[in-house]
Amino acid sequence: MPLTLLAALYGAAAGLLVPRAVYRLAVEPGEPWRADCPAGHPLTGPLRGWAGTGRCTDCAPTGHGGPLPLVAALRPVAAPGPSAPRPLGAAALGAAACAGLAVATGPRPELAAWLLLVPFALVLGYVDVAVHRLPDVLTLTLPPAAAVLLGLAAPLPGVAGSWTGALLGGVVLGGAFLLLFLIHPAGMGFGDVKLAVTAGVILGWYGWVVLFIGAFAGFLLGAVYGGALVLLRRAGRRTALPFGPFMMCGTFLGMLVGGLGAG
Repeated sequence: MPLTLLAALYGAAAGLLVPRAVYRLAVEPGEPWRADCPAGHPLTGPLRGWAGTGRCTDCAPTGHGGPLPLVAALRPVAAPGPSAPRPLGAAALGAAACAGLAVATGPRPELAAWLLLVPFALVLGYVDVAVHRLPDVLTLTLPPAAAVLLGLAAPLPGVAGSWTGALLGGVVLGGAFLLLFLIHPAGMGFGDVKLAVTAGVILGWYGWVVLFIGAFAGFLLGAVYGGALVLLRRAGRRTALPFGPFMMCGTFLGMLVGGLGAG
């Protein structure tokens, strides 16, 4: 229980710092990352203005600015203009994800790697919802980061995974998504292919069965959500939906299964 509580508190704190990064990265292709709020004030704060709540500190005291424009939840068409997630929503997601991982993994060394990756997953999910893209700055750095974190955990006592399996998982799942992209480019973005490498590294840590479960769960969740939107007439059969959040949810479910199965 103390470990779960500490993980939840960490996740909530990390979630509160996510909105600033989402706001800065949620730009259309070819546009530079945002450095200012809509009123033109430079964004400052932790990590050179990359971490913080969805509120401009210069605008708030004047009463003329305040919260950065928000995206509240998943939807088929992103809200126009720059956006950032609601801080409490991001904090709740971070707390729930970290607490769930702590329950499933327990005090094993790989839990530290999972907790460190959660904030970046939140940023990617929110950005994909907002502008239907997954920034290279994260999708290209997370695979080696995940591999290094798990490589550091692998020789420690009490681990319940395989570093070799993690590396192979990244190659296999990334290759599978690349093949799907080449066969049907309109069906997914290349950012999903790059994200699949990270998902493969994480899921491969627990073995091939968990890799399959996590990958399949992502496709299943995306299909159910898309089908529900069509039935509710909120989207058409050709409406583009962000797949990154569903891939990460599938990966999260696979991590839970792998962690509990190894317990």
